[in-house]
Amino acid sequence: MPRMQVYLPTDLYEIVKERKLAASELLQEAVRTEVRRQKLQSASRRYTTELAAQVGQPNARVRARAVALAQRIAGRTDRKAG
Repeated sequence: MPRMQVYLPTDLYEIVKERKLAASELLQEAVRTEVRRQKLQSASRRYTTELAAQVGQPNARVRARAVALAQRIAGRTDRKAG
C-alpha cells in the first residue's frame, strides 16, 4: 500500500493522539466519503442540467413553491410510525 505524508493542525493532532484514534483509517474513510460526495454532487448537477434542457428552467412561482416545500420538509421533526 502506498504511503502519504499528511499534516494536521496541532489541535487535531492532539485529539487523535489523546483519543488513540487510528489516523490512517480515519483518513481513508474521510477521503472515500469526500470522493463519494463529489461524485454524487456531479451526478446531481448533470441530472438537473439534463432535466432543465428537457423541461426548461423553472419560473419564479415554481421556484418559490419548491423553496417553501423544502423549508417545510427541513422543519419537520422525526416521527415514529405507529
